[in-house]
Amino acid sequence: MADLTKIVEELSGLTVLEVAELVKSLEDKWGVSAAAPVAVAAAGGGAAPAAAAEEKTEFDVILVDGGANKISVIKEVRGVVPGLGLAEAKKLVESAPQKVKEGAKKEEAEEIKKKLEAAGAKVEIK
Repeated sequence: MADLTKIVEELSGLTVLEVAELVKSLEDKWGVSAAAPVAVAAAGGGAAPAAAAEEKTEFDVILVDGGANKISVIKEVRGVVPGLGLAEAKKLVESAPQKVKEGAKKEEAEEIKKKLEAAGAKVEIK
């Protein structure tokens, strides 16, 4: 078996054009394509509408506006986002609209929205 580390090192030294040429050569030699497979949307007929009707389970909480009482909003943002410092929280609030939380469960997203709105911010859940 070939020394894989040596192969990785040699490939790392190639230019983008050389890599493209290598890919084309491998495609020709092996009779394959490096293109990503494309899912056929109409394969199941009614499968696409059923997928669209599924309930969303992850939500993004977006701070639309910090409001008039930015200090309270900054404090709430720090409480919602673990490990966020004062300067980072201030920057996030002042650069609204910004995502405060990504991939949150519905209940968590609603709770975050409620806290931030109570502090005076405008919040959206997407």
